[in-house]
Amino acid sequence: MEFKAYKMDGLGNDFIIIDRRENPINLTKEKIIELGNRSNVGFDQIIFIDKEKESSFPIQIFNSDGGEVSACGNGSRCVAYLLSKNLNTKEIKLKTNNRFLNAKIVGNLEVEIEMGKPLFSFEDIPLSKKVNPADVSLKINDKIFSNGFCVNIGNPHVIFFVKNCFDYDLKIIGPKIENHDLFPEKTNVTFAEVKDKNNMTVNVWERGAGLTKACGTAACASAVAGFKKNLVNDKVNIKFSEGALKIEIDKNENIFMTGPVSEIKDINLRL
Repeated sequence: MEFKAYKMDGLGNDFIIIDRRENPINLTKEKIIELGNRSNVGFDQIIFIDKEKESSFPIQIFNSDGGEVSACGNGSRCVAYLLSKNLNTKEIKLKTNNRFLNAKIVGNLEVEIEMGKPLFSFEDIPLSKKVNPADVSLKINDKIFSNGFCVNIGNPHVIFFVKNCFDYDLKIIGPKIENHDLFPEKTNVTFAEVKDKNNMTVNVWERGAGLTKACGTAACASAVAGFKKNLVNDKVNIKFSEGALKIEIDKNENIFMTGPVSEIKDINLRL
């Protein structure tokens, strides 16, 4: 069986989007892993759109390792753009399995999305033991990585602020931090370099997807961590290899992410 899907990316963070509002397609974990392989179709995440319910569109997100996740900022912006074209509207409301996301088309291929509030308690992140989430130390390969900041943006993150974020080989240390026993649901890993109060560069290892060109929730997590540590302002540009995301934290701690999406590419997948 062959069916239509869409390929999009946000700053190189790439997705397959499957619209199952009319055709209820389900893929096995094995099929997702097979399609996600870079020698096949290849993607960081695969996202399913379901029928509108209570004025919002439920989405289901899987990493390329076949594991389901609760948040994907860049992917949500791509889905919002796709639906906005389909429905001829500038505003779209999405529902993940743990929060609602309000999206607006704010320019040509430019989407703003309200990501909701960050969660800071060790239970909500979650961490496996009661430690200060704003000052975490991990021992990896006999080296101590200290002063890590943990936060949940719909999914768990740890951020380390360093002088040069690309001095760290995340292909080696990323999976070890991701799978550290402090993180019962694993974690996304970011090494962040503050340029000034309005600009930050990041190097991200994405939980379940690996080294990634961009990660929207990591951008949000890094902005929140930097703001809480008084390293950056409440509006900050988070730079990835192919461009930047603008993150704003309002007075109620709601996070807004604005950035580019690609054009929509139609593809066919085979079951």
